[in-house]
Amino acid sequence: MTYEVAVRAEATLGEGPAWDARAGRLIWVDILGCRVHTFDPASGRRTVRTTEQHVGAALPRAGGGLVLNLRDGIGLLDPDGSLRWLHREPVAGRRANDAAVAPDGSLWAGTMRYDEAPGGGTLSRVTGDGAVEVVLDDVAVSNGTGWSPDGRLMYYVDSPTRRIDVFDVEDGHITNRRPLAAVEEGAGFPDGLTVDADGCVWVALWDGGAVRRYTPAGDLDRVIRLPAPRVTACAFGGAGLTDLYVTTARVGLTAPHPVAGSLLVVPGAGKGMPQPSFAG
Repeated sequence: MTYEVAVRAEATLGEGPAWDARAGRLIWVDILGCRVHTFDPASGRRTVRTTEQHVGAALPRAGGGLVLNLRDGIGLLDPDGSLRWLHREPVAGRRANDAAVAPDGSLWAGTMRYDEAPGGGTLSRVTGDGAVEVVLDDVAVSNGTGWSPDGRLMYYVDSPTRRIDVFDVEDGHITNRRPLAAVEEGAGFPDGLTVDADGCVWVALWDGGAVRRYTPAGDLDRVIRLPAPRVTACAFGGAGLTDLYVTTARVGLTAPHPVAGSLLVVPGAGKGMPQPSFAG
């Protein structure tokens, strides 16, 4: 499989690609650049919005607009462009990171400390009315989160563990945490992930220059090599959800590859699933 450059950019920390089916566009963020990007592959139209805080993720809302995982909490970007807080809880030295919407419409939002200290991050479940439940409170770098096609399993990455973990899901709650797969030393760290229609988990490898696909049994069955070493996250998009969009980062690289920080795409990589919108 070969990649193409969907959007040439120099994002400091490109992250969080998400397909907005209603608008026919891909949404992604530059966390440290405080920017929310959109890209319409059919027309080539792009937009960029600057936020006042570091933004870990931007995802579609059922009623229109976006939900933002911001440094100090969860913000709602309304269709008219106005921004308001759904939940605000600033913690010194901590910022937002990756986030995903569960099949029930709740937002699962991750945080981490800027110094990546163990135990300094969290994973929280946020409902549409703003109720927040801290699900995991001993996280270093909260990253990829996704659900199996039947919604009975949740996959999760705390990057320094080098593992992709899996949980059982019942009534919105997770139990029975166990490893699905581990990334070996020297191959990078697991970062953002997505789950395809076959239930396989695709995970981006930070400092690994690749996206891997693992089967539901945890077997590695596909590797897509990319020239940018800091690959951060991936998501299926396009009209048939067959194109794999991949975000990359330039932060910390002394001589970044020309495509580092760009949004990449691997056409025809697989078959994704329609993603739910946040209920708020």
